Amino acid sequence: MKDISVIGVGYVGLVTGACFADLGNRVVAVDIDAGRIAGLQQGQLPIYEPGLKEVVARNVAAGRLSFTTSYTSSLQNADFAFIAVATPASVDGDADLQYVQAASESIARNMVRPLIVVNKSTVPVGTGDWVAEIIRANQPRPIPFSVVSCPEFLREGSAILDFMNPARVVLGSLEEGPAHQVAELHLALRAPIMITDLRTAEMIKYASNAFLATKISFINEIANICEALGADVKEVARGMGYDPRIGAHFLEAGLGYGGSCFPKDVAALAFMAADKGRHPALLQAVMDINADRRQELVDQVSALVGDLHGRVVGLLGLSFKPNTDDMREAPSLELARLLTEAGARLRAYDPVAMPRAAELLPDVEMAETPYTLAEGADALVVCTEWNEFKQLDLERIRGAMRQPVVVDGRNLYEPADMLRLGFRYRGIGRGYGRDSHPGVPAAAHEAAP
Repeated sequence: MKDISVIGVGYVGLVTGACFADLGNRVVAVDIDAGRIAGLQQGQLPIYEPGLKEVVARNVAAGRLSFTTSYTSSLQNADFAFIAVATPASVDGDADLQYVQAASESIARNMVRPLIVVNKSTVPVGTGDWVAEIIRANQPRPIPFSVVSCPEFLREGSAILDFMNPARVVLGSLEEGPAHQVAELHLALRAPIMITDLRTAEMIKYASNAFLATKISFINEIANICEALGADVKEVARGMGYDPRIGAHFLEAGLGYGGSCFPKDVAALAFMAADKGRHPALLQAVMDINADRRQELVDQVSALVGDLHGRVVGLLGLSFKPNTDDMREAPSLELARLLTEAGARLRAYDPVAMPRAAELLPDVEMAETPYTLAEGADALVVCTEWNEFKQLDLERIRGAMRQPVVVDGRNLYEPADMLRLGFRYRGIGRGYGRDSHPGVPAAAHEAAP
């Protein structure tokens, strides 16, 4: 059993603290947000994540997990201090490290014994060295410490599963001993553990997220071409995914990536490259393709409905992905802005994200159910692929709408089924409604018998 301090109780920090406690360690989680800490002490979680509430409750009851606003009490017995604070994108795309800096300064001023500081936040390459400098400069008296990078690879909606069953654990350090001590914390997970230097570990996180974002933008580019040529991108992706060199994951065409990681991490990596005189052309293309997806979907709505002024458009789903209430960089936010600018009246429904979304979209009416969302609507737009949307009574939905138009930004439904039910339906790159020989030049059509 080790004593661990976790700094920050957001998605990464809360999951990290709860899971380390579940592995038998004593964890004290600290956050400067007194409201969040008070809520956690009363069993109220600040985020929605499947299974997390149960893990937190179990370990609080067992005395292995506690919450505080005091760095002093959090670090009093700590062997490890995990920094898991937010690193949002700044205006120019670089990562904003103000919270990492504040956490590092607080660690320096409150540590009372030798400590291994583990950076869990996604930070620019070189931040580990910078954190060490901050701690060294702010210690009232010299106390030995080490800095280790341990980037997180958690997916919102399956974060508990991902922590307990990681594909790999990446550790970066300039000292072998501290890296092996952090590795021992992860041995119970029985995952491959890779130990490298600080900057390489930090780069692995950015490179991984940028590659996954690239796969998403690539399949969306292919979807655009499928749309023009009459092919079905879902079948194209399925055929590609059978190739083990490619794999099926992250080949779902749709509204593009969102959330707290991919947008800021791709932008931060591009910023780092440009700052060092490199030309990140591929990363820029990935971001451009992703940004274009939302306008292209609005154009599809207009093509089916006509002038959007005064039209009622319902957004089916709001969170950036299913099984989370996270609205950070959610495609629905940009869609709402574009549709509103086009004159549409918006309403929306999401199983869990509406309380957060209401703060961000004050002019959007929140519906109680998907069926009240559909009442009198001129179009529905699928923004999030929640499982419950797969089992809707679509005939009831169609009957409630003023115009039976569905634009499916997540390819949740089959075109043939929707057309049979009487909808005017468009997905992303599904290839319907084209010429019988869409890839053949016009002259060849004329010459065909």
